[in-house]
Order: sequence, then C-alpha cells, then structure tokens
Amino acid sequence: MNEPTLTEASSPTPQRQVLKVLSGLLLALFVSTLSSTVVSSALPEIIEDVHGTQTQYTWVVTASLLTTTATTPIWGKLADLFSKKTLLQVALVIFVLGTVASGISQTGGQLIAARALQGVGVGGAQALVQIAIAAIIPPRERGRYSAYLSGTTSTSTIGGPLLGGVIVDTSWLGWRWSFFIAIPLAAVASFLLHRTLNLPLLRRENVRIDYLGATLIASGVSVLLIWVSFVDNAFAWASWQTATMLSGGPALLIAALWAEKRATEPIVPLAIVRQRTTALAILGSLAVGTAMFGASVFLSQYFQLSRGRTPTEAGLLTIPMMAGILIASIVAGRMISRSGKIKPFLITGAALLTAGCTGLGLIDNKTPMVFLAVSMLCVGMGVGMTLQNFVLAVQNTVPLKDIGAASSTVTFFRSLGGTIGVAVLGAVLARRVEDGTASGLASAGLSGTDSDSSALREIIRVAYGDATAHVFLLAGAAALLAVIAAVLLEPVTLRSSLDLPEKADEPVASAPDPDQGTRSSA
Repeated sequence: MNEPTLTEASSPTPQRQVLKVLSGLLLALFVSTLSSTVVSSALPEIIEDVHGTQTQYTWVVTASLLTTTATTPIWGKLADLFSKKTLLQVALVIFVLGTVASGISQTGGQLIAARALQGVGVGGAQALVQIAIAAIIPPRERGRYSAYLSGTTSTSTIGGPLLGGVIVDTSWLGWRWSFFIAIPLAAVASFLLHRTLNLPLLRRENVRIDYLGATLIASGVSVLLIWVSFVDNAFAWASWQTATMLSGGPALLIAALWAEKRATEPIVPLAIVRQRTTALAILGSLAVGTAMFGASVFLSQYFQLSRGRTPTEAGLLTIPMMAGILIASIVAGRMISRSGKIKPFLITGAALLTAGCTGLGLIDNKTPMVFLAVSMLCVGMGVGMTLQNFVLAVQNTVPLKDIGAASSTVTFFRSLGGTIGVAVLGAVLARRVEDGTASGLASAGLSGTDSDSSALREIIRVAYGDATAHVFLLAGAAALLAVIAAVLLEPVTLRSSLDLPEKADEPVASAPDPDQGTRSSA
C-alpha cells in the first residue's frame, strides 16, 4: 500500500478507511490497558503464591503505572521524529517481553520488575494510538470515534478483573495465564497495524528527547510513592528514611522543573501546560485516573476478601460499571460529534464520577448489592464521559504537528493520577485493614494466634469493608477536582478540520490564546 502524501494527510480520512485502521489501533489499546487490570482478580492468589506482602500487592500495579507514566511523553516525542507505525510495533514487542517475564516470575520482586518493563510498552501503545487517531480524524469527528476509544480503554480497564477472575478459577490455566493471554492479542494487533496503518512521516526539525526531565520526574514521583507505601511499616515516621525521602522527592521534582524550563524540547511542555484548557484538562485527568484505577484495583479485592466471592464472581459484580462506561462513552461521543460541544458532557461525567465514588465510600461488608451496583454504574458513566474527552479538549486547541506532545502530556498526567492513586490509596487501605483487624481482635478478646478461623475471617471481612469505604471517600474527593476543572473550562466548539487553519505552522509556545483560535475556527 502506498504511503499517503502530505496533502492527502491534511484532509480527513474516509470513514471506511478509518474503521479499518481503528481495528488494529483499538486492539493495541485494548491489550495494553487490559494488562494493567487483568491481574486485579488474580492478585490475592498471585501474592500468596509468590509469598508477597500487602505492599507488594499494591506495587505489582503501581510499578507498571509508574513506568507507563514516565515513558508516555518520551513516546510522544519520538512520534514527532520517527514512523508512528514502527514505534507502535516496537512498543508492542516491549510489552510482550514484559508480559512473558511477568508470567514466569517466581517472587514478588521479580514480578514487580517485570511489570515495570511491561509498563514501558503500555506507555508507548497508549500514547501512540491516540496520536495516530488524532492524525487521521478531525476533532469534531473524533467525538464520534472517541466513543470507541473510551469504550475500549474503559472496558479493558474495568473488564480486566472479570477476565482475570475466570482465568484464575479455571483449574487448567492458573494465574500465570492472566499475563500470557495478552500475547496472542498483541500479535494480532501488530499484524493488523502492519496491514492497515499507513501514516506519513511528518518529521519535525531539531526535535530532542528530554531524557533528563523524564528521569527526574519519574525519580521524584517514585521516591514519594515508595515513602507512602513503606512508612510506618518498614520504617517509622520519625526516621532517617522518612527525612531522606521527604527531602529528596521534592528536590528531584524541583530539579525536574528547572530542567523543563531550560530544555529545548521538554518532556512536559510548559508552554502547553500553562494554557488554560490544557491545565484544566490535566487537573481533570489526574482526578479521573485516580478514581478509575482505584475502582478497578480495590473493588475486586473488596468483593473477594470482604464479601467472600470468588475471582470470577468478583469480576461479574463489576458489570454495572462496565455497562455505564460503554453506554456513556457511546452516547456522549455521538452527541459531541453532532453538537460540537464538549463541556456539558465533561461536567456531567465528573459529577457522576464524584457521586459514584461517594456512594462507594459508604459501603461496608454487608452493603446491599443494589446500592453497590448503582454506585458502580455512576462511576462507569463518569469515566465514560470524561476519560478521552479531556484529551480531546486539548487536542482541539493545538495544531496537528503538536498533537503528539499535547496528547502525551495529558495522558502522562492521567497515568500519574492513576499511579499516585493506586499507591496512596493502597497504602491507606493496608493501614486501615491492619488497624481494623487489630481492633476487631481486641474487641473480641482474641489474638491472631488463638482465634478460630471463622471468627478471624469475619473480622478481616469487616476490616476490608470499612477500609475500602475509606479509600473511595478519598477517591470521591479527588473526583471533585474533575468537576471543578470541567466547570472552569472555556465553552468551545470542536473544529471540523484536522489542523488549525491559522498559525498552524507556528510552535505552540508562540501561539496566542488557543481557545480563542478554536472558537474562530469552529
């Protein structure tokens, strides 16, 4: 198949061709996102099998999210230098290598390291899929297709626990296949991309990769997350480890800010971040990432350890959330394409997300399933309306040649929100469960050694129920930030062209108010 010319690339791609290309892109997005959550239902059994701890339970998820976050902007910059198709296939190869390593891990440490490698490939797949879609579909039409994108991402994120539960409960498979199942899907995605994805190489001159900025940001965030995970467990609050990490983490982030200001091509372009639309979209994406990943990771654990459900049942019980995501993303996507308006849907979605998380913040180990289902439905609808549309709001404000940097920047902060959310909420959950179990044993006049199994099991169920509720109250507070961000967004009409008709050849840093340009071009 011949490569399209630059002239051809400047016009919207016919719908039939778009759907063909989307088949490979969406499968790549599905398998990469699925890897983050398919292990959720299997994690209790995995951690027991590799003799891990509750802290390692959290870091099996956090390690992947952290490397995904750190590498996403790098992949976005590379997309401005090299073939997006080739980069996407390279990302899938790295993903497969990390997947194989995860599946054969024998210890908690090996699994965490393998998941970190897997996250590098996930970061590439997630960033490059959005960049490729932005290169072939105008923002206004992208609203229609974002329903597929949002539905794929959200379904794989929330549906992962269901698939993982079925795999774990199938005796002839076992938990290792919760990793291996992704390998054939990644191979099919790579084949489809090879056959259907043909984009011109719009090489930007003098592009440089800001490895220093990426390293400093990842290091600063990692130090703080490690402190949150281990403080009051591996070391005390008043200790040299605490002093070192609480001073070293912020110092690294300050150094990252210094490096970004001086970098020719910063990993997080400050010129883009300072724009009102981008800054608010980043705030909203942080909140959505925290709530979404928290729901996918901790609800499965709640259903198994607090309600006594099997991994498969735990996955099935999240169906209301999946239904909410699919319905909301499809309906909102079509209505956005029809009207060109995005702000009302962001406000509605953020409000539903906040309401759903608040509802889950009221649960315990005996909460009626109907109440849980309604709360999960609200969370799902909120995610479906906001997940991709915050990215779309930013893509609408920048010229085509800066789509890679803009998209990866918002995705970076969404992944960062998920990383921080899982690590912090996981640490809170572990502390609350430990305190709740100790309190329950003391109230019953028992100890961990002399209590009978049924009494101890009931105490643990109560502790996990109360701890999960506390975690979702915190997630609800984070989701409230998404409401604020959506309300403060400027009301704009999505443009119908692939590129900005005016000043499209100027760098983003020198462009005037992008929202004003968007309104004039709509």
